[in-house]
Formats: sequence, structure tokens, C-alpha cells
Amino acid sequence: MDKKTTSRDGTSLAYGRTGAGPAVILVSGAMSTGATVAPFAVPLADRFTVVSYDRRGRGESGDTAPYDVAREVEDLAALIEAVGGEACLYGHSSGGALVLEAAASGLPLRGVAVYEVPYAVYEGGAKERAKYTDGLTEALEHGRRGDAVELFLRLTGLAEEMIQGARQSPMWAGMESLAPSLAYDDAVMGDGLVPRDRLASITVPVLSLGGGASPDWMREAARTVAESVPQGTYQVLEGQSHMVDPQALAPALTEFFSSL
Repeated sequence: MDKKTTSRDGTSLAYGRTGAGPAVILVSGAMSTGATVAPFAVPLADRFTVVSYDRRGRGESGDTAPYDVAREVEDLAALIEAVGGEACLYGHSSGGALVLEAAASGLPLRGVAVYEVPYAVYEGGAKERAKYTDGLTEALEHGRRGDAVELFLRLTGLAEEMIQGARQSPMWAGMESLAPSLAYDDAVMGDGLVPRDRLASITVPVLSLGGGASPDWMREAARTVAESVPQGTYQVLEGQSHMVDPQALAPALTEFFSSL
């Protein structure tokens, strides 16, 4: 991240930009930074100016307490201003929930695309999310970052033996460093259910994508997002899972953003 801008509350935001053309800002999900989504910029840079950034509390960006989802929307407003005053947004996983909130907040956008925002559309999903929120809050309040990461990994469905294996891996320290930001993504996801009324207020086109190799509920969540916005389109990328291949995603994003 070789550039900086400042959000409304004074928080420094680190970002990088590549390519030329209309601006597209990439928004990462939980346990990730701008470096996580930077590979998605490569196949888009021929047609667009692509921005990847560290969300507040991550990587090279700063942080300012207390956290509020509205501050992250203001972060996007600052980035949009830095790249010319108008942009498209792409959000992956819970980053997609932030993108949708930014669109509902009326930021100067041409359109937004999201990939598998993990809204709980399955039976018992709301209770599961509430239990996760309670456990996450307790773990972070007591400084148990490792436990917070474990809770998140369980929420994603990762097998217990894989979680314990991750604890012994070199990457664990980096995951623990990002643990406080799990509360931010949890706040962005709200009660975990599709915020239909909020989505209904979005006035720009929305492309909601799901992976053909992902669990059925993830595709159902993606479909529900598209059905909840006035100008929504649902699309499945065959053979793709939640960890979507940038080369498989790029054609869909390029076609959608070029049509706006």
C-alpha cells in the first residue's frame, strides 16, 4: 500500500491503485487485508482504475475508537473522493455487507458487486449468529485473541482438526493480530439476516454472485440479496467456492461494471 488518505474522523487509510479507467474499489472480508484482495485487481486493471485498501484496524491503516459501521462507510467515502469522486465497489464475503451498506447510505456510486455475503438464510441461523457475537465479544473483552479466531473459524465451518492445526502454523500470529477486527465484521453483518428493508433503499445496480461449488445456503443468500434490491442481478460462477479465483471472477465484474 503506497498511498494514504484520511477518513472523516482522522483515521489514516492505506491503499494502492493500479490500472486506468473508471474507479473500482475492492473491499475485503473478515480476517483479511487489502493484500488479500489485491490479486483481484490484476485482471481488472486493463479496463479500470482498481483500488485495494486496508480497512481500519488492519494492515497499514489506523484505527479510532469507538468503532461504528458508519465510520467504515466514511472510509469508503474518503477513498472515493481520493480517486475522483465516483466509483464502483466490489465486496467479498462480509466485505460485501459493508459495500451494500455504503450503497444504501447514498455514497456516489455507479454500481456495486458482492460475492457470497454470508447472511444466515438457513434455519437457526439467527441464533447461531447471536451465539457467535456473544462468544466473540467475551473473548475479545478478555484479550483472548486466539479464542476469537477459533470462534470465527468454527463459524465458517472449518473442521476442528484443521482449526487446531492452524493454531500450530506460522500464520496463526498474523491471524491473532487481526482478531479485534472480527468485531467490526460482526457489526457489519448485523443480526446475520438479510437486511431486506435496508437493501430495498439501494438506488444503484447490484450484482450478487455465488459460487457453484459453495454450499447451497451461500448461493441462496446471494440470490436473496439480488431479489432484495430494486436493480439486482444474481449470477453463479460455476466451479467456484467461497475462495473464488480472481481469473474466474474478473469476466463477470468486467461485464457488469462496463455496462454501468
